Amino acid sequence: MARRGDRLLFAAAALLFGLTNAAAQDAPVNTIQDVFQHLGSCWKPPPPEKARPLDITVVVSFNRSGNILGHPRITYESAEASDNDRLQYRIAVMEALQRCTPVPFTDAMAGAAAGRPFAIQFRNRKTSPPTQERRA
Repeated sequence: MARRGDRLLFAAAALLFGLTNAAAQDAPVNTIQDVFQHLGSCWKPPPPEKARPLDITVVVSFNRSGNILGHPRITYESAEASDNDRLQYRIAVMEALQRCTPVPFTDAMAGAAAGRPFAIQFRNRKTSPPTQERRA
């Protein structure tokens, strides 16, 4: 029997492949840093009324033409997230990937990136201020 989390991941992955493919019209992607910036530019977290802020990481690979190779895989979600929060963020991640693919790789980057996994972190939580230590 599939766990609820597995069903949520499947639903989010199905959404990715069910949407039409719309490529982002950005400058060519030539470095690894450019890959992260390109994908980050497509990130639109769910509004606060739909889900509490959380961090999520997806591992995704691309082929030479910049299309997603295989299935993206969620590898991290904030521990305090509810099932609804996770679902909303998984959908937002898949929509971001959909908006940004195919990635406009340069010829050199296409050869370097093809088939390699990228762990993309989407962060939406504000970091808490540093705590001050008390002196005895």
